[in-house]
Amino acid sequence: MNCRARRWLLLGCVVPGVLLLVPGCSSSRDTPREGAARLSSSALPASNGSPYSLYTHCGIREARIGDTYFVADRPLDDGQGNPPPGWGNPYQAGTVTTPSPSVAVFRDSAGHIVRFHARPGATSFLTICS
Repeated sequence: MNCRARRWLLLGCVVPGVLLLVPGCSSSRDTPREGAARLSSSALPASNGSPYSLYTHCGIREARIGDTYFVADRPLDDGQGNPPPGWGNPYQAGTVTTPSPSVAVFRDSAGHIVRFHARPGATSFLTICS
């Protein structure tokens, strides 16, 4: 089974209305790292925010929302390729909004705010977290 097929099997039971970001592709059967579970093939979150689990394991750099790949305006990490202090690892729960098709904003209850911009035409993440 290829990684793409395994990814959707593992993430197929995500609660409706929740987007899950999981960058990369894993050799482990329990930790997929590429792609995202989606509300629909092209759904973008509502302007008031949709629940979102941001993958933070290798720092806060990229997100996939619907079919669009985004990159952080200001990537965040601890200098060692991990999330900064105060962030969850491997995920941070919060909400994501898309004020426009080219901008996404992640917010959480800890007060973190990360602005992302779309990468038009992108079909994969820039970096695969391992």
